[in-house]
Formats: sequence, C-alpha cells, structure tokens
Amino acid sequence: MHELQYDIPVLLLHNINPEWTSEEKQETGQDVAIFGNALNELGHSIEVVAVEDDCLADRLSVFNPRDYVVFNWCEELPGVPHSEPLIAAVMEKMGFVFTGSSYDVLALAHDKPAVKRILNEAKIPTPLWNVFDNTEAEDWNIFPSIVKPAHEHCSIGITSESIVTSPAELENRIAFVLDTYRQPALVEEFIDGRELLNAVWGNGKISMLPSVEMDYSGLTDLRDRLFTYEAKYVPGSRLYESIDMRVPVELETSAKAELERIVIAAYQATGCRDYGRIDVRYLNDVFYVIDVNPNPDINPYTSMTHAAAEVGYSYGAMGSRIVNLAAARHPVFSR
Repeated sequence: MHELQYDIPVLLLHNINPEWTSEEKQETGQDVAIFGNALNELGHSIEVVAVEDDCLADRLSVFNPRDYVVFNWCEELPGVPHSEPLIAAVMEKMGFVFTGSSYDVLALAHDKPAVKRILNEAKIPTPLWNVFDNTEAEDWNIFPSIVKPAHEHCSIGITSESIVTSPAELENRIAFVLDTYRQPALVEEFIDGRELLNAVWGNGKISMLPSVEMDYSGLTDLRDRLFTYEAKYVPGSRLYESIDMRVPVELETSAKAELERIVIAAYQATGCRDYGRIDVRYLNDVFYVIDVNPNPDINPYTSMTHAAAEVGYSYGAMGSRIVNLAAARHPVFSR
C-alpha cells in the first residue's frame, strides 16, 4: 500500500444505546475519544457522530459525502435488532464512502448458515454443522457440539451451556435457542482445540496480521473453553479474568503459512472489505474457521489492536490505514 494520507477528514460514526447504563455510555465515550484523538494526532480532522436512535439519515444529512470518509464503528441502530447491515445500507444510499464491508457482506455475516455454505463450497475447513428449526435432532450424533442462534453476532446466545455432550442436552439447548431468540439453531461439532483470532486487512493485496490466541490453558472444564459473551464483555467475571490473549502465537512455520492461506481464503470468499477478523480453532493439524466477522471491534484492548501493535502500528496508524483503504473508493481522496 502507498504511504498513508493523514489529511483525510473522518466522520467517526458510533452508536450509543439510551438503554445502556451510565457506565457503559461512559466507557464507549472514552473509547471513541481515545480513537478519535489517535487519528487526529496523525493529522486527520475528526467529526464524531453518535447514533442514539434509528434516524441515521437525519444525523448524516448535514454532512457532504465528498468531504469525508466515514469510519463505521457502529454495531446497531439503537432499538432496532439486527440492524448492523442497515447502517451500511443508509450510507450507501446517501453516497458516503465508509470503512469496512458493504451492506451485502454485513447481512451475510448475520446469516451463519449462509456463511457455512460459502466456506464449504470454497473447501475451507469449518466444523461439521446443521440447522434445526425444531428439536427433532435424532440424526445428529456428533458430540461434543456447540449450539448457537443462527442469526446473531457478538457471541449473543453463546454461554457455557451452549456446549452439549448428549442428545438430551442437544434437544434442550435447541429448544432454548428457538424459544429465546425466535430463530433456528445452528449446531456444530465443537472443536476443543486452540482458538486463534486473525485480523486481516486489504483489498486486492490482502495481508494477515499476527494471530492472537485465546489462552484457555487455565480452564479444565470443556464448557469453559469458549469465548462467550461473558468472557468478551463482562469485566470481573470469572471467564473474563481467566482467559488471556497471547501474541505472537507459537506455530511451526508451515502451520503459520497454512493458517494464513485459510484465513485469507475465508476473507475473500465472504467478500470482506478493508478489514475483518477470521476466528479459527486448531486441532490435529487442521485449522477450522468458526466465525467470519467483517466488522470487528477495534477498541484499544481488542485482538486486532494488539495484532497491529505487534507489527509496529500505533493505534492511530492502524485506524489511519483502514481509513486509507476506504479512501481508495472516494471520488476526492482516492489516488
């Protein structure tokens, strides 16, 4: 990639849900300020746009799409379930160039069975799977397994109870997903191996940042060896405090090359743009893709931030590179 342009104006778009606690709102505000300041220190002018309701078009209407690249740090329109793709749809309709993947790819990521089919068709290793819209799962005989809502993200619906080891547990967990989330259940073979989070960036020329390993070595219970919602987002919880991030990852040179091949293949097969994260489990010399995230979090403490730092990118430079990738599609800032 060319030398980074630091004079590209950025609209930093993020969501704040009015239903969040004051602590959650404060934490989000701090993260946004840290990221905005990191970009600004490099030379990017920053306008912060907080999305607090479903009126995104109104919030953006005062800005000219020719004057900015939007950094899309939104995961939802507050109060609108499964609305992450809609944010991209609004910006596409209004003519804004924004970081990250398109509406189509963000919508695909919310359809886990569709992603699994793409991986299967591309011959990219992924755990054996099936989808159930009722509790009749007599034909499934692979245990342990993991049961997930088929159309959620951010580990929503994934707890220690998602791991099942018998037909009875499987039936009960499928019933829980059907009743709680009102959507089919995705059942996969549970790969009880090393978990590697792999940040990827680029368009055309794509590269993988150093892998980050979720270290479960201190957890002996099979059901705890899982990056659940609690483990990701609840500081002070047992799992949050028990799981460490390790970077760099210790792998043989040949294994690293195979991991990179699989991760980049998954990024390309699902149409990710600018940046994304491919989560993998490694067992018996096979890297299994377990999740494709085209809109990963990039707060100062996430795996992508740690991976970028490992190869010399400051927090601001990581963000600037993503801005520059998007700017290549901009009518004014492309070069």
